[in-house]
Amino acid sequence: MAATSDEIVSVPSLISNNGNSSHTNGNNGLTASVDPIATFAWGNYLKTTNSHAAPVSYFHHAPLHNMWAQLTPGMKIEVINTDCGSNPSEIKEKVFWFAFIVRVEGYLALLRYEGCEDDSSMDFWYNLCNKDVHCVGWCGQNGVKLAPPRTIEHRQTDWKTFLINKLVGSKTLPDNFRQKIQLSLRCSFKRNMIVEVIDKYRVSNMRVGKITEVIGGRLKINYENTSGEHFWVHHTSELIHPVGWSHMIGHELEATDEYKTEAAKMVEMQTYPSNVATVDLFHHVQIPASDDEQFKEGQKLEAVDPLEMSRICPATVGKVLKDGYFMLSIDGSNVEDGSDWFCYHLSSRLIFPINFCKLNNIPLSPPIGYHGDFQWNKYLLETNSVYAPQDLFQIIKKKTINPFSVGMKIEAVDMMAPHLVCVATIAEVADSLIRIRFDGWGEDFEQWIDCQSPNIYPIGWCELVGYKLEPPKQPEQENSESVKTRTKKSTNRKSNKRKRLT
Repeated sequence: MAATSDEIVSVPSLISNNGNSSHTNGNNGLTASVDPIATFAWGNYLKTTNSHAAPVSYFHHAPLHNMWAQLTPGMKIEVINTDCGSNPSEIKEKVFWFAFIVRVEGYLALLRYEGCEDDSSMDFWYNLCNKDVHCVGWCGQNGVKLAPPRTIEHRQTDWKTFLINKLVGSKTLPDNFRQKIQLSLRCSFKRNMIVEVIDKYRVSNMRVGKITEVIGGRLKINYENTSGEHFWVHHTSELIHPVGWSHMIGHELEATDEYKTEAAKMVEMQTYPSNVATVDLFHHVQIPASDDEQFKEGQKLEAVDPLEMSRICPATVGKVLKDGYFMLSIDGSNVEDGSDWFCYHLSSRLIFPINFCKLNNIPLSPPIGYHGDFQWNKYLLETNSVYAPQDLFQIIKKKTINPFSVGMKIEAVDMMAPHLVCVATIAEVADSLIRIRFDGWGEDFEQWIDCQSPNIYPIGWCELVGYKLEPPKQPEQENSESVKTRTKKSTNRKSNKRKRLT
């Protein structure tokens, strides 16, 4: 029998004769809500790059993050047997065998079939969330055939005794592992829900959008009244808000007068149609009290440039909105109409007090067109400005433990082309920030993000949820379709500001 709780447990002593069952129906077990489809050979890539992946437990928004640390080398599982016949195409049933974990990297594990002993020649990488991975005992309970791989079946004359010695007392998955995967993949947002979302062409504006796809907690949002134009975003992102949000906080909204009237009425009456995503579904921020100190117009600070995320720059608080929100402009921008102003909340972890970069040995990019050595004291005098007090910043008030290390492999959203999730590497760690390098791409494409960002994932996440993973760029791929969507940035921020958010 298998485990009976959420905990990783010991394998029981009940094992069928020679590890086989006379029943062949393998369709009775629970399956994950998606069937993982491999899009990139992570295992081979880890080997050729001599690298390791960031552990699943580092990603608090990722499925099963709170239990993944319990999946350790030596753990026993039942997994599909890919070496069970001379002609796999003629095999009409799935055959399983016992295996143990050699190494864990993200959602993937390097596995070795029981009976191989110290022979690593048959080791293989497998996503542990795949529907063909189960706790020991699952095959017996569900009438699924167990048989050793043909390559090693001659190595034992008494498989039953061998398996008892190998399996009894060892650890396996909980029997509700498949259910836990399914539950972790649920998302409260549904297709056809209406939201307010950032305008990728004019980031100082919000627009009305409709959710058309939900994959792994990521939402594809089609802009209303603009055929074919869409934007991908995680459901906890600060770039999406409920209907009426723009009206409530005073943000610019591109919408019809009819929508604005109806949205204001919904907010006032607190009644919403069934196709409107309600407030409780969104990421919640703390609303400051009226007597709390807040950001003020004209104050200077440092911020990740939202349109060039490889840079951290001097910035200025622009229009102050309600509930702790404000518009921020990157100093040196040539956009006179303010269309590249970006909305932040005071709780944002991508804004910093002056000299944050200096204290953390991060290069601070001076304003475009600024001449001479940039020093904050000098710059404040030159611009007749004041800086925002240090105790206003979330990154100072609430310190975050940053678990990542340089060199770790992850899967990361290209925030300038957020429909892309790419093979990436942690290039730098500073305070609670990490700098992401997209493998095969230059420094211009690197991005500073918070270590708790929902836009980074463990390796194997795309395979788990069924999302396309962009592999590292190769020299011969210069004319590929995916490369066309990430053309090299211009050094002129103004000319580039609408290129990247595609």
